Amino acid sequence: MITVKTSNRFSPPGNSSKGRRKIKPSMFNKNGKASGKEINRKVAAGYFQHDDALIEKNVQIGDGTRIWAFTHVLAGAVIGGDCNLCDHTFIEGSVRIGDRVTIKCGVSLWDGVEVENDVFIGPHATFTNDLRPRSRIYPAVFPRTLLREGCSLGANCTILPGLTIGRWALIGAGAVVTHDVPDFGQVFGVPARLRGWVCRCGNKLTSPIMAAGFAPAVASMNKRKKA
Repeated sequence: MITVKTSNRFSPPGNSSKGRRKIKPSMFNKNGKASGKEINRKVAAGYFQHDDALIEKNVQIGDGTRIWAFTHVLAGAVIGGDCNLCDHTFIEGSVRIGDRVTIKCGVSLWDGVEVENDVFIGPHATFTNDLRPRSRIYPAVFPRTLLREGCSLGANCTILPGLTIGRWALIGAGAVVTHDVPDFGQVFGVPARLRGWVCRCGNKLTSPIMAAGFAPAVASMNKRKKA
């Protein structure tokens, strides 16, 4: 065992070790730096769970999913395989998450949110599930917010309840989304407006021929704007 001196503030009162804790040699790599392999981490039931993550009972988690520190998953939630839930994420009990989903730091998914496969949710993206919130007053049914396959949500965007974000759509950072977003649509701004189209790889579609198939969706969104 290797004894490493730390600040006294980490020692419990009355501890005679005076700020010393024991660390296993396997926690260090060849260069003497912490490897992280045994620091607050564990693997269980086919998925990775950080020791500082809280996963309640009756949660379904697919193989290969990684759940990092200070994540809290409530009972009843379903998380697919090969997902990555970064630090400080919160998942309520009726949330459904597909496979290969990335959820960056500081994201909370509330009851009513459903996430399909291959979705990217940027850091501190905000979801809501009550249009007229009041303290300790809850709707009988939470509206369904659906993130379709492959869509990407930029950092700090806000998604109002009951909306559908279309397949492979791209939401700009900081956007406030108040209407449904069509498949492959690119929206940004406050409030978010349809600004163009993107392909599955995220590149902008500039050719009129390539975007022609999206004309009905454009007309529909423009009609809602005038209303």
